[in-house]
Amino acid sequence: MTFGRALLGALLLVMAGCAAAAPAPTTAVLRPEVLAEVPHDTAAFTQGLEIADGRLYEGTGLEGRSQLRELDPATGAVLRAVPLPGELFGEGITVVDDRIWQLTWRDGVALEWDRATFTLLRQVPMDGEGWGLCRDGDRLVRSDGTERLRFHDPVTFAETGSVTVTLDGEPVTRLNELECVAGQVWANVWQTERIVRIDPGDGRVTAVVDAEGLLDADQRAAADVLNGIAAAGDGEFLITGKLWPTMFRVRFVPAS
Repeated sequence: MTFGRALLGALLLVMAGCAAAAPAPTTAVLRPEVLAEVPHDTAAFTQGLEIADGRLYEGTGLEGRSQLRELDPATGAVLRAVPLPGELFGEGITVVDDRIWQLTWRDGVALEWDRATFTLLRQVPMDGEGWGLCRDGDRLVRSDGTERLRFHDPVTFAETGSVTVTLDGEPVTRLNELECVAGQVWANVWQTERIVRIDPGDGRVTAVVDAEGLLDADQRAAADVLNGIAAAGDGEFLITGKLWPTMFRVRFVPAS
């Protein structure tokens, strides 16, 4: 019995040593490989971008100018648009079956639209700020400008939990527009040219995309920040920014 206990103790020590020696998970560094460019309305203060069933939807912001839009994914032309009520400041959007959820920034409500008619169905109370929104399976994921991602029920919009986002153990704040793809969350980081990929299970950033240099100097001078990411299928994305003249169809590839 004594020998068995000694052997077990030795094994535990070896296992602990192996665990301590295991390397920390690495964070991939990526860049956007541009495949095509699509015109984008330079008056659009882009807050949300999403492709569903081949249709491209955009949510725009600013008080008194916020809209929900459908765009032609090939030309960027606005096919239809509806204003938000009053002075609501629109933010991120996501499609849930025949509905579209749209956040507001500091107005304390989320908007539910009929997808087919762009008719506003209801306004639902929401705690905190709204920045980005995406659908991850049977839940919605919301950013609020902090280091937290918040989870919501896709029918009631009730908050169901949250996770803190970290990179190398440090919190990542200013998470903005979101896109959920294959169980991962891609997020623009406000006031930067970076996009991060997040594991929503533990909040760890698993990849960082350096998207600097997409616009030339003249275009950059007239534009606002990078914001807007939509999965386009086959590993491709559309990315753009507030007041940008272009949407870029890209793949995220390893940085050289």
